[in-house]
Amino acid sequence: MEEPEANAEPPPPGLRSLLPPREFLCSRKGQLLLAESVLSFIIFICYIASSASAFMMAPLLEFLLALFLFFAYASKLNEKFKGLYWPLTDFLRCVTAAVIYFAISIAAVSKYSDGASKAAGVFGFIATIVYAVDFYITFNDLVTFLKQGSSESPERRKSEDEDSDSDSD
Repeated sequence: MEEPEANAEPPPPGLRSLLPPREFLCSRKGQLLLAESVLSFIIFICYIASSASAFMMAPLLEFLLALFLFFAYASKLNEKFKGLYWPLTDFLRCVTAAVIYFAISIAAVSKYSDGASKAAGVFGFIATIVYAVDFYITFNDLVTFLKQGSSESPERRKSEDEDSDSDSD
């Protein structure tokens, strides 16, 4: 029996190429986005099976947005498309998701009596906590970025003022 060569190329990637890198899955942002996607999908399924099916659109949209951002961050689209400030977009998504999940979870638990509505409400409260943790972490990143940007801008403005040759007198 032959020993495999050490320099042999790995087999061509199939479905493995669609999976995100391991380092992203182990990162805090990757785990939060994965948890948001899974919880949103579970809540969506619970609302479909319940009498509170009017609430199913919010978890579906949040599932799709979280899944998009998961693959966007995993494939490093945030580094390729600099025109969009990704942390601000993610922050706004998390804030609105936490508020919406909190509101519809209260309505689902208090207004509807079937088990699927109650389960969707409980998972909605858990999702609210996950989204709140995500927007807290993203908010701290935003504040750090804005502090760095504001400390550099007075120097940049000063150099631009000195370089201008306008006679506005």
